Amino acid sequence: MLTTLLFDLDGTLMNTLDDLHESVSYALREAGGLPPNTKEDTRRFLGNGVRRLVWQSVERACPDADEVLKERVLDAFRAHYVAHSMDRTAPYEGIPALLRECKRRGLFTAIVSNKPDAAVKDLHRAFFADCIDVAIGETPAVKRKPAPDMVNEAIRQLSLLHGREIRKRECVYVGDSEVDLMTAQNAGLPCIAVSWGFRDKDWLKECGARIIVDSPKALAARLLSRLV
Repeated sequence: MLTTLLFDLDGTLMNTLDDLHESVSYALREAGGLPPNTKEDTRRFLGNGVRRLVWQSVERACPDADEVLKERVLDAFRAHYVAHSMDRTAPYEGIPALLRECKRRGLFTAIVSNKPDAAVKDLHRAFFADCIDVAIGETPAVKRKPAPDMVNEAIRQLSLLHGREIRKRECVYVGDSEVDLMTAQNAGLPCIAVSWGFRDKDWLKECGARIIVDSPKALAARLLSRLV
């Protein structure tokens, strides 16, 4: 029986693209003297953590960039994003209602994200504190996705929080990218892919997604039908 939902954050629960794109563009310009990404560039580079996002952005603008420049732009990105991570970021329409219904039904929930842990926890407190139990972002102590470590840590924390061992056969992973598909596979969990985030349906199919939903309402129907 389904008891536990593990959600990616960016592109799954929240539309964070505008704020991420603005911070990358600012850092490229101010710290690197480089032209900004297009928003589509930023979208393509998301999913593997902020270091990968920034380094790929610098390499796009300056293929010969050295590590010193990449790190300088990364530092500028982090400082800007800490101050501006919630300027235009918001949950996708229908997500709050879905999460409230999951809470009402007694499901256990967690966020697992390659976004820095401090930013993940800030967004959790601001938008999901009343409906998601645990939020985990990237830290030196836990390998980022697609390694299974974040998923395993979320299940461990949920088990402690709820006073019983949660087994993986009770869990479903929900995400929007090839990184999420790989994470679920590496963790031994079924995955539901969503098409409203940072990858389109055709790409998700090419990456092996077996279940794809096109709206939070369709996701709710898919998840909650498993509780009957």
